[in-house]
Parts: sequence; structure tokens; C-alpha cells
Amino acid sequence: MSRKVVVVTGASSGFGKLTVLELAGRGHTVVATMRDVEGKNAKVRSELIEAVKAEGHVLHVLEMDVADEASVNSAIEQVIRQHGKIDALINNAGTMAVGVTEAYTVADVERQFAVNFFGALRADRAVLPHMRAAGSGLLVHVTSLMGRVIFPFFGVYSASKFALEALAEAYRYELKGFGIDSVIVEPGPFPSNLLSSSPEPSDESVLVSYGEVAAIPGQIKDSSSNAHDPHNPPRPQMVADAIARLVEATERRPLRTVVMPEGMDLGVQRLNEAVSPIQNDLLTSLGMTSMI
Repeated sequence: MSRKVVVVTGASSGFGKLTVLELAGRGHTVVATMRDVEGKNAKVRSELIEAVKAEGHVLHVLEMDVADEASVNSAIEQVIRQHGKIDALINNAGTMAVGVTEAYTVADVERQFAVNFFGALRADRAVLPHMRAAGSGLLVHVTSLMGRVIFPFFGVYSASKFALEALAEAYRYELKGFGIDSVIVEPGPFPSNLLSSSPEPSDESVLVSYGEVAAIPGQIKDSSSNAHDPHNPPRPQMVADAIARLVEATERRPLRTVVMPEGMDLGVQRLNEAVSPIQNDLLTSLGMTSMI
């Protein structure tokens, strides 16, 4: 297996942290990126480096705020200077807004998109010139089942993930001729800190007008910790494993990879299978079969 240079965004926790450890443990050159590596995330930075070192591997940790274009460009240029290439980019950084959709102001929604959508767009644009020059590369976009189906009170989050799915799929077709794969990983409801750190909507007057309905998002957050079978808890490692398989694949990867907790089926895979031939027929009708 050839070792890859892989950049992972949002590596301080959740899927990103697990993915960094999995890929580094497999011998890849991994660059874990996160915000505030000298401050709030200094401890997790040290923990990651030591954990990988204990297995005989090396991990690189860089400062990157995906909501800041200069920060993204600086980090990617640093990776290129140090390693000469980037084989794979894992767009994992994200936040989750859970609340009454109308109560999120335009500024609130822009903050959600700044990370979940524009963050990935910034990172993609920073690495793509290097990948096109190399004639190969992989963009992995970590979305969600909520990038395909809608849950009430997750409208702002879903909107950002639906947008990311569209971007990733457009890249899929347009970049094929350059030897670059753009793929999507759609995790199911695994435990994470996204719900607990969900930004509250800013428009209090709208919340008041919704009455008792406005309390439901809080109930969702409170009940999330008890939503799974304690004897068979979901394993977020499944997502890291799926990403690692995509990185190490030697043939063209599938566009979408659904990763659900064991025993759970919310219909996302069936939805993908139903939509795929329609999308392919559309491209064929436009004379773009070579991009499929």
C-alpha cells in the first residue's frame, strides 16, 4: 500500500480525531488541522501526537480555521512546502444548529455556512490546483444523513449539508478528467459533541411566537444521550474506518458512502440508489456520459 499525504479538517474531536488516528495508525502521513492549537486545543494536539508516536508513527498538527480563507491557504501551502503534495483532503470540520429554523437570523445561518459549506469550499479550492497538477487526488466531504433527508428543527444544518452534497457531486463530474475523485460520506446519528455545542437561534421574538413548539429542540438535545441501546452503542469509529477505506482505494470510489450505526436503516442508502440512475440519465442526455 502506498502511503498518502492526507489533510484532515476539524481534527480536534469527533470523526476528525478518530480519522486522524486511524490513518496515522495505517502509516499514512497525516496533517491534522484545527483552530487554536496553541490555546484551547493545545491539550488535544499533544494527546494526538503522543498517541500516534506510541504506535511508532508521526503526526503533524497545523493551525487552520476553515472559516478564514487566509488561514486555510496558509496551512495548505505549508503542507505543500513540507511534503510536496496532498493526496487526500478530508473535509470534516462542522457545526450543527438545532432550533426553530425561522428563529435563526441571516447572520446565524451565514455562520453555519461559513464552516459547513464555505469551509469545505475554501479547503477544496486551496488543494485542487496541486491535485490537478499531479493528475490525482481525493476530496472527501463528510456530510450527514441530514444532507439527504429532513428532520424538523435541523433545517439550517441540513441546508448547509445539502449545499455541500451538491458542491461535492458537481466536483465529482468536473474533476474526473483530472484523475481526482470527489466523494461524500454520510454518517448516521452517532454520538458527538455537535448537539451539545449547537448555537442557539438569535431571534427571541420568533421563539416566543412559537410557544411550546420552541421547547422541542431543547428536548431533542436532552434526549440525545439516551437515544441508543446502552448494550449496543453506536461506534463512531465506523466512520473513520469508512474514510480510511476510501483513502486507500485503488479504483474509482463510489460517490456516496452511507455509514449507519449497526442495525439502523433510515433509508438514506435506498434514496441514493433511487436517485443515482436519474442523475446518470440526466448527464447522458446532456452528452456528458464520460463524466459519470
